[in-house]
Amino acid sequence: MQVVIRNRILLVADIAGALALPAVALWFRLGDYHLIGTYGAQLAAYAWLALMVKFTAFWLAGIYRRYWRYASIDELLMIHGAAFSAAIVATPAYYIAVAPLIGGPRLPFSVPLLDLLLTIGYTGLVRFSPRLVEHVAQKLRGRTVRDRVLIVGAGDAGTMIARELRANRFADIEPVGFIDDNRAKHENVIHGLPVLGGRESIPEVARDYGVNKVIIAMPRVAGHEIRAIRDICDRARLATKIVPNFADIISGRVSISQLRDVDIEDLLRRKPVETDQKAVGDLLSGVTVLVTGAGGSIGGELCRQIAGLGIRELVLLGHGENSIFDIHQELKTKHPGLRLVPAIANVRDPARIRRVFETFRPVAVFHAAAHKHVPLMEWNPDEAVTNNLLGTRNVLEAAEATGTKHFVLISTDKAVNPANVMGATKLLAETLVHEAAVRSSRAYVSVRFGNVLASRGSVVPAFRKQIAAGGPVTVTHPDITRYFMTIPEAVQLVLQAAALGSSGETYVLDMGEPVKISDLAKDLIRLSGLEVDKDISIVYSGLRPGEKLYEELFNEGEEVSRTAHDKIFMVRNGRPSVAQRQRIPELLQAAQAGDAIRIRHLLQEIVPGYKEASMSPPDARASDPGLAARQERVARS
Repeated sequence: MQVVIRNRILLVADIAGALALPAVALWFRLGDYHLIGTYGAQLAAYAWLALMVKFTAFWLAGIYRRYWRYASIDELLMIHGAAFSAAIVATPAYYIAVAPLIGGPRLPFSVPLLDLLLTIGYTGLVRFSPRLVEHVAQKLRGRTVRDRVLIVGAGDAGTMIARELRANRFADIEPVGFIDDNRAKHENVIHGLPVLGGRESIPEVARDYGVNKVIIAMPRVAGHEIRAIRDICDRARLATKIVPNFADIISGRVSISQLRDVDIEDLLRRKPVETDQKAVGDLLSGVTVLVTGAGGSIGGELCRQIAGLGIRELVLLGHGENSIFDIHQELKTKHPGLRLVPAIANVRDPARIRRVFETFRPVAVFHAAAHKHVPLMEWNPDEAVTNNLLGTRNVLEAAEATGTKHFVLISTDKAVNPANVMGATKLLAETLVHEAAVRSSRAYVSVRFGNVLASRGSVVPAFRKQIAAGGPVTVTHPDITRYFMTIPEAVQLVLQAAALGSSGETYVLDMGEPVKISDLAKDLIRLSGLEVDKDISIVYSGLRPGEKLYEELFNEGEEVSRTAHDKIFMVRNGRPSVAQRQRIPELLQAAQAGDAIRIRHLLQEIVPGYKEASMSPPDARASDPGLAARQERVARS
């Protein structure tokens, strides 16, 4: 609307100029304004003819569709072209068709030429003078505009960004308008800025208004929407910034006005999860909560979100002193009134774990401590069993003995039809949780989810390091896919599942559509400002031991049902039989003895669907021919 109103004003100015400039041109030619009346009829006829031709030429050239506040040399050339076109048409039309029909002396031949020059000068002056005044004012204020930006999204986030930009918080950034796919908003004015069209208009609007950067202010939309907008901007060679996603904003880590580059989390994120904050708050308000693995990616985020739920005390339990120190310092700064207890302990040590529980008697426990790397656990199966299974048993026994009411095991989609040691141990850990829930009649549950973007040791940081080193980026297989979630989203759903849990259920989070790892690698290369196969190549190295092409959500034989939350499923059954579960102590003994062959043999007998993978990574065998023989001697001993 603002563009339309301003251009209507310009149209009125053009009409006035078109009617007046021929008289000025005649005055310049005659040198005496008293003689102008002699040519009165001819002058009026030419002026009206010139007006119609100039308006038509200006309209066809698109002059009235431009936002002249940000005009450039291209617009000046447009004015020249339209004015010349009008003169070429109007001049012969006047002398051949109009002048003979009207009495009195014809206008001198120099008048149309002078009118052309005056039209160019007048039209340019009318359109460029506001910008000139603004430029001078900025210089006087010491302000230089470096970036003219479009704001994509005329909702709450976009208007907040516009308000802050116009308040000169960012002195070198000037917003020119909004882009929004809601047609009802088009041609409206918000905070003094026009809504200039939908996303398909971005290249044209950017070209017309001298835009060199786009701010995506849509924190609630899904990743595929961000991807589509970024692709449009890339094709138009426009830099992009984005406001933080909704999960980061509500967690308090960032404010909506903090702009950053588009990241892989933005391209893969889904619509924000709607959680029942009251139910989660009621569960944890005023109690002591303990988180194992508190220094890890998931454990740390659990601590961040739990700390803001009105709990009385938070016990940060972990084996790595540096990571526990870091999360403790972070939370101490953000929540100075919360009692925080850093507890350095190994979940493999039952006596130490029991002492921690007896000292603090947590009402709710979130068990995130685990080994998670599939290839490493294939190489170290005894570590996988003692940490993931024995550690879970120790924490469960301490929780039962000290009256813990709520227990949540952080599990994985790799526990579904496990093809590797890590997944098999997590499935057995789910079994232990279920048995503890049956024994105690307490709300002990497990929560499965897939890969977490940007978590420690995940594929995204690994790819970024490879890109920074100049490549290549290594992907195991061109068709391999994985489910991905952002860390805050996964933790939100874990907390929601904790509020839903009652008696040993396993909850599975809705992880959206699986993502091709090769597509993920390509996205990261492009986000780094590089081209795939030109700057950075992708190399396929082959599947690693225990690695599947596709992850699954449910084990065979599991009964799946929906919960009150549309992003959380509940599964029952599908667990090892009683006879199989009775062999878990035997498995733990083999792990404590370091008997890798016995561990794999027992996992095949205990865990439904488990298939033994290669004993060691092929690259390790190739680099050390004597490795297999030494392994066999260790196994026999």
